[in-house]
Amino acid sequence: MTQDNNTGDQPPPEPPQRGSMRFQDSNTRPRQPSVAEQRARQQALAQQERDEELARQADAKAATRRKILIGSGVTVGLVGLVATFYTVAKTENVTAVCTDAGGVVQNDDYCDDTYVTSHGGYHSGGFLFLPIPGGGYNSYRYNYGGTGVIGQRVSGGSYDPPSARTNVTTKSGKSVQRGGFGISGKSGSGGSGKSGGS
Repeated sequence: MTQDNNTGDQPPPEPPQRGSMRFQDSNTRPRQPSVAEQRARQQALAQQERDEELARQADAKAATRRKILIGSGVTVGLVGLVATFYTVAKTENVTAVCTDAGGVVQNDDYCDDTYVTSHGGYHSGGFLFLPIPGGGYNSYRYNYGGTGVIGQRVSGGSYDPPSARTNVTTKSGKSVQRGGFGISGKSGSGGSGKSGGS
């Protein structure tokens, strides 16, 4: 019987494979790459450069898109701000009708401050007072937005003066209150257009 040198714990050593290198000495010079290897390296470098260029272009496009979106947001915001300003600052036109204490439409002159004071009247608390023959006073004030003819009761409207942004004129075209930013106005004929009722 032959004795086996193998102890059973370890497999027998494999013979070395042909062409494998276990040690390279410092004097060994590396071989020159083949033409195919050189071409493959050049193609790999060119592909890497193309990929980097595409990545740069994608980053530039993304940055441009962000700037456009930011600019669009600013533009939309400004347009909204301007639209809001015009909506708030927009003047309204209202017609004022002169009425007596009973709400009957009267001559526009009876609500004109200059006319009333030149005829011995006065204004107080939003009313204009004209003296009547035989003593006493009749009171007059503007109805804003109402309609009617002299001698009839006014229809609709309000006795509360409108905001300062509202252009208020009488049927005859006299300006009672000029819209804009709270500027009181004059009538177009040169007389006072300011009302004691406003």
